[in-house]
Amino acid sequence: MNIDLELINACLKKNRKAEFTLYQKCYALLLSVCFRYEHNKSDADHVLNKAFLKILNKLHTYNLNVPFEAWIRRIMINTIIDEYRRAKKNAHVITIEEIASLGHLDAVVDMNDATKKFNERDLLRMLENLPTVSKQVFNLFAIDGYPHKEIAEMLNMSEGTSKWHVSFARKKLREMIQTNEEREQKRMKGLE
Repeated sequence: MNIDLELINACLKKNRKAEFTLYQKCYALLLSVCFRYEHNKSDADHVLNKAFLKILNKLHTYNLNVPFEAWIRRIMINTIIDEYRRAKKNAHVITIEEIASLGHLDAVVDMNDATKKFNERDLLRMLENLPTVSKQVFNLFAIDGYPHKEIAEMLNMSEGTSKWHVSFARKKLREMIQTNEEREQKRMKGLE
């Protein structure tokens, strides 16, 4: 990773464009660190953004003799550890899944049958089965909220191609959900 001194100095002066440029340059590295600890992109992005804010706030303490990459990795890992500790402290909070396992879900939350049988982990597993580019475009559009124009620019494709990948991903996800539901129904019939 090559971060020049001018960019660091501009960030120290709170130049927003420079901060965004630094974010873009650090994003891939920080995200790869996050994915070693976090299981989904949403959690990884959340922790990454917290870490990047710390990086900006502590930039004045950066020692030029230390490789910048090593310095931001350390902040990223410390932030992940802080989040783990915070989550561990709140471990007594009851989740929807725990309420469902107690058989009181319908009284607490109005959800349809498909939602009860389907959770975030299932969706993430299905997303992993999509072709790489379709998964990437779908994540950028449906999860990160980027418009097709920006996705097309980022991935060097046309807007139409971006839209096609989202449509294709949705179709494949629907098929996987349908297959999952059919499998669940067969399993339930086998138990009766």
